[in-house]
This record gives sequence, structure tokens and C-alpha cells, in this order.
Amino acid sequence: MEHPILFLVSLFDAIGLEHFAHHYPHVIYSWFVMLLLIVFALLAAKGISMIPTKGQNVFELIIGGMEEFVVDITGEEGRRFFPILATVFIYIFVCNLIGLVPGFFPPTASVNTTLSCALVVVPFTHVIGVMYHGPKYIKHFMGPVWWMIPIILPIELIGHAARILSLTIRLFGNMAGHELVLAILFMLAGAFFAPLPIMALGIFVCLVQAFVFFLLSTMYFAGAMEEAH
Repeated sequence: MEHPILFLVSLFDAIGLEHFAHHYPHVIYSWFVMLLLIVFALLAAKGISMIPTKGQNVFELIIGGMEEFVVDITGEEGRRFFPILATVFIYIFVCNLIGLVPGFFPPTASVNTTLSCALVVVPFTHVIGVMYHGPKYIKHFMGPVWWMIPIILPIELIGHAARILSLTIRLFGNMAGHELVLAILFMLAGAFFAPLPIMALGIFVCLVQAFVFFLLSTMYFAGAMEEAH
């Protein structure tokens, strides 16, 4: 189904990059989200003061709550990995959210974007495992006794590979499905009243899907830091 007119794609059309824009809108809107987050981060950093404003209090409450949530799952050692987890959550949430704005396309409605996020999180899980356990990290894949290795090792390898597929398809499927429902309602019932309940529900879906990705990533990190059983 053809997506409604996209502002940034039209802009790229105007400068002669229509082939790239129409084939890779998720890349363009990913760039837009990254630029948006960088600008907001710089503005937020400039506004930090010893006597916090109301806005600073809100952001400190949100970020602090997320950090404590991570620590509750991973322990104090997980605090050092909070920046990457928070970045993944905020990036995915904003990518989800901009799809609710007319003329914008959510990058997470493309399997390429969700796969790239999964390929950051899952391999980094094993980096953490090696950081904490060294060569002994291989014990996570071998089971409790040596004679079970031929059974446990293939199962563990398949399970860890399936994490990439799970993170990718869950996020992509929900966001692509939401975009499809919105597009159908726009065509059938007009651009104003009928899509409003779906858009309101969409805000909740955007938050939930970003949180699920964040939660699973946190649990994967926690599992890599634990001793093998």
C-alpha cells in the first residue's frame, strides 16, 4: 500500500535524490530522529542548573526511574550499561512516535531499522559476557554437565540467534501494522475523525513497544552478567 505524502521524501525529491528517498524513507527519517535527539540533548544540557527547573525535575525523575529499574534487574553492575539501554529506548520511542505525525514515517515500521537495533543489542550482550567472565563465558552455552554439551550447545546457539529475530519482528510487526491500519482509515473515513481513536491508542503502542525492547535488552544484559549454572 502506498504511503501518504511524506514531507522529507518530498524534500529529497526537490534536490534530485528521489530514487534514494522513495526506496529508503526509513533511513531519511532515522537521520531526522537522530538529529532531533541531538538537538534536544544539547538544549537540555545547556539548561541544567544547580537549582532545577520544573522541566529538569521531570526529566531527572524519568531518567532516574529508568536507571533504578535497570539496577533492580541487573544489580549495581548494570548501571554502567544504562546509557546504551536508555539510548535504545528513547530512540525507538521517538521513531515510533513520529509516525503519528501526518507527513512523517516511523523508521521502526521498516524491518531494516528494527534489525539494526537488534544487531546492536544482542551482540553487545556477548561482549558484556566476555567482559565479566572472560573465556569462561562459554559455560553459558554448555549446560550443567559435560555430557549434555551436544544437546545444550545447539539449543543455546539457536536461542541466542532467535533473540535477534524476536526483537526485530516484534517491533516491526506492531509498528507496520499500526501504519497499515492508519492508512486504511485515512482512505476510508477521511483524515480527521476516524483515525483519532487509533492514533490515541498508537501513543500507548509506541510506548509499550519501546519499553518491551528496553526490558528484553536489560534482561539479556543481566543474563550475560550472571554466573553460568
